[in-house]
Amino acid sequence: MLLVNIKELCGIRETPVFLKGEQMGELPTISNAYLEIDKDTIADYGPMNQLSPKKWKEKEVLDLRGQFVLPAWCDCHTHLVYVGSREGEFVDKIKGLSYREIADRGGGILNSARRIEEASEEAIFEESWIRLEEVRKMGTGAIEIKSGYGLTVEGELKMLRVIKKLKKKSKMPMRVTFLGAHAFPQEYQYDHQGYLDLICQGMIPKIAEEKLAHYVDAFCEEGFFSPDEIQQILDAAHYYGLKGKLHANQLSNSGGVQLGVKNNLLSVDHLECIGEKEIKALRNSKVIPVLLPTAAFFLQMDYPPARTMIDKGLGLVLATDYNPGSSPSGNIPFLIALSCIQMLMTPEEAINAVTNNAAFAMELEAEVGNIAKGKKANLVITKPMPSLAFLPYAFGNNMVDQVMIGGKLLY
Repeated sequence: MLLVNIKELCGIRETPVFLKGEQMGELPTISNAYLEIDKDTIADYGPMNQLSPKKWKEKEVLDLRGQFVLPAWCDCHTHLVYVGSREGEFVDKIKGLSYREIADRGGGILNSARRIEEASEEAIFEESWIRLEEVRKMGTGAIEIKSGYGLTVEGELKMLRVIKKLKKKSKMPMRVTFLGAHAFPQEYQYDHQGYLDLICQGMIPKIAEEKLAHYVDAFCEEGFFSPDEIQQILDAAHYYGLKGKLHANQLSNSGGVQLGVKNNLLSVDHLECIGEKEIKALRNSKVIPVLLPTAAFFLQMDYPPARTMIDKGLGLVLATDYNPGSSPSGNIPFLIALSCIQMLMTPEEAINAVTNNAAFAMELEAEVGNIAKGKKANLVITKPMPSLAFLPYAFGNNMVDQVMIGGKLLY
């Protein structure tokens, strides 16, 4: 296929580099461009005046006059595999109940865990496939999906096998994360060490043996898992060759950032509650900060201090946190708009955070995240727009016209 007369071809980087500070505002583009696709990869690109006339005859041509082409979004933090919905808890929040109060009443994560336990693997797959197709059609071309609603050996393995099937059917770049340390099951509320032993001795070895996950994650928060408890899990993950991520500093300054830096984790995610010490610790490490502002939006919490973090030299990633309780949406165009409107990120910074930098947070930067020769032809094609800033500006409109995954257009 040959894409021609592209108004702006955005996100061109032949050599991927994790962008920090002022670099996040740089989005290399070519105006009036073409892009050539060979099978499932990008073969060539450049300005229209350098396009060989011979190629017009050899390829299927798609005329994109007035439209922008960007790398497909990379969503590096989702809980997309779940059963049912939790709009009842949504109403409870409106009526004033807190996240913790809902959890104490058996809602939240434990609510979803019960549904996973009751559902068949086939039913979970079918429901999750619908969600995956929805986010693909909104432009997501690479994704990380976590377990964490099983909370038993059988339940967690069931979820991870569903994710494996999703990856196989979608042929989409996908990373899988084991999140057994999402909450303490009811039977372990007063026996934390018993559940930690189950994770470290019963779950992680089995997951490593079946190669069901790339990463291990944990929810570091008061009322969930303490830094000392999580350290046991990270040690077990390291022993079995699994890298770590962390839910950190969402509801309070929990020490999660420092724990992530101490263990040289791939990323620390959420970060609504951080200060100068945490920013300094991240700046002096290779740990990637991942912000999830749609969760703050849905929970009516303060947003992560993205503007301060960038101005102090950090590189950021944005992700949707798609889950049934605190962020029931995988809509990255809305995420981009929200980040610009509420966290004062520029359009270029937000787009880099869901493409280039997000690919690094899944260790997929060699495959996706940029326009480059040899990379996957995973692309977002916008509707005609006057400028790139129109994408977040027109937040109530769907400006994604077409999505290409592996060189094939999704209709």
